[in-house]
Amino acid sequence: MLLSDFTESAVRHRRGRLADLLTLLRPLHSMKSLLLVPIAFVDASGWTLRELAEVGWAAAVFTVAAACVYVANDITDRDRDRHHPAKRLRPIAAGRVSVRSGWLCHAGLLVLLGLLIGFAPGGPYWPVLVYLALNIAYRYVFKQIPLLDVGVIALGFVLRIVQGYVAIGATVSDWLLVTVFSLALLLLFGKRRYELLTAGPEHRPTLRGYSVELTNQLLPLTSVLAMVAGLAYLATDAPFGPYRHMAVLVSAPFALFVLFRYLQVLLVDGGGGDPVRTLLRDRVIVVLCLLWAGALAVALVLARHPVL
Repeated sequence: MLLSDFTESAVRHRRGRLADLLTLLRPLHSMKSLLLVPIAFVDASGWTLRELAEVGWAAAVFTVAAACVYVANDITDRDRDRHHPAKRLRPIAAGRVSVRSGWLCHAGLLVLLGLLIGFAPGGPYWPVLVYLALNIAYRYVFKQIPLLDVGVIALGFVLRIVQGYVAIGATVSDWLLVTVFSLALLLLFGKRRYELLTAGPEHRPTLRGYSVELTNQLLPLTSVLAMVAGLAYLATDAPFGPYRHMAVLVSAPFALFVLFRYLQVLLVDGGGGDPVRTLLRDRVIVVLCLLWAGALAVALVLARHPVL
């Protein structure tokens, strides 16, 4: 083998290893923190650069904390993941990243997390610590209990919202928390339904406590709860001032059709195995959400600057 061929092979190997380590962190799932934590900015007192920095830092902290959880889960679940048609391709389950390298990556993330919290410009970071503790409890206890397993994961979404508000010292709406919790449950029940149809309990033993019929009943229940709570938030606690009624009227059709489309993806197209990927890559959902967000942004700006 020529020296140039050997060097090229070594470079490809290093690039592949770096790609596997990056995959281990699940960068696509960072959107959970990058989208949920900044919601607090709509209730910021003055929309200052300081508040923007505090919310952005909180989102970064939660992104790193979530990556810690993902790496630890991939290590402990590697044997079960090999029974899943998609998760068996994950770096540790597939053997491309060793367990030792996984734990080293996990340790490095914990150090980074400690530094980010230690130098944080915003408020306390107890929601992140609760999130980490909750995931440890999930890994060893709640993961084995049907229904409670999805409830604990859904709380992780709620804690992201809470962290954003804590970072800027604002009060979070109860209706907003109920909305996020019920939407998270909707996504998780859809994921459980997909797993029942494709993988079975060999991958996730708690699936023995579920059935397709049960998830089919829980999906509309959580959809209705999310819809009602979301509209109640817009009508009462959302910072739209005199434009609250407009926000409700505009949001109702968008929210309905986003839910309709997601249920269509689950029940007709057979999707939902990766809720984050489904939401971010489905063009109909993305377009609807962008139009919806644009309409609410206009109402928010008008409420903040009545002179316009």
